Amino acid sequence: MREAVGSFVGWPSNLIFPDAETPTRPTHKVGKGISRRIESVVSQKEVPGRKLKSVAKDIPTTSGTKSQIMMRLEKMVDESDIMHGAIRSIDFDEGVFGAAHFEIIAKEDMQQLFEHDELGIAVIHTYIWYMYVTLMRGTELCNRFNFIAASRINATLITKNPTSVKNDLVDRFMAAGDNTTPSLYFLPFNSGNGGHWVLVAMDLSRLIVYYLDSLSGDWSKYPSMKKTVDAAIIKFRSKKNYRNRKDITWVRVQCPQQNNSVDCGFFVLRFMRDIIALNRIDIPKMYFEEYKSYSRAHLDEMKDELCQFIVDQRII
Repeated sequence: MREAVGSFVGWPSNLIFPDAETPTRPTHKVGKGISRRIESVVSQKEVPGRKLKSVAKDIPTTSGTKSQIMMRLEKMVDESDIMHGAIRSIDFDEGVFGAAHFEIIAKEDMQQLFEHDELGIAVIHTYIWYMYVTLMRGTELCNRFNFIAASRINATLITKNPTSVKNDLVDRFMAAGDNTTPSLYFLPFNSGNGGHWVLVAMDLSRLIVYYLDSLSGDWSKYPSMKKTVDAAIIKFRSKKNYRNRKDITWVRVQCPQQNNSVDCGFFVLRFMRDIIALNRIDIPKMYFEEYKSYSRAHLDEMKDELCQFIVDQRII
């Protein structure tokens, strides 16, 4: 069952009965890189994404209420075939994760956004895509910040095959260049089986790994993750013939803390957003003075940004 989480199954049309399921429709393109089709979909819950400008700055948002752009998108979804089991298959820019990547968007993912529910991997990745396209692409920020797909590095996969996960991580490092100048690799890490999200930010040139968790505790909660990350960094530096002048240093950042059981995914996205906004490779141990805590409005701002991006990209 673990292998099925986060995947989808294309069911043969001759085995679909119209009185019980929505008939399969032929695939047709809608906009660049986006296809519409009807599939039988497994839940997309979490698996065991230039000077920053605020896209949502002019969109009025009141904590606890839905903005105009969110209500507009929600209406589009309600009137679309997504409500009847359709999905959207979206091709990301290769620069987002350093290789070709596609994401599946289904009704469950949109509901997470509209209802402020626990975020799954599809929403995490789509917001990362938004940050890359809207804030980074074509700028020097692409040389300073890199993203690692949470679908390739997570607790479930590490438990199953840690060597494969380590090699995937090394391949991601290799895809970004020599890494001799300071830069950060963002890894949104999930504890598995729809669990907790934390952010691991790696500076390969200075051998520093920042750990940001919106709940109390540190990386000792995930010893296999730390072991895999350390092994990947060491292997990468060995392949590049870099000298390991010192041990890898892990830093637990005193970041903003959530006050409920659903906000961890939103906080991880906000951490990345703020670090890019400030263009900071070094993350202070006490976090940034500008963002000592997050209100609901900080999270609503991100949801509005993503809603606007989904509308602009004609994903629905």
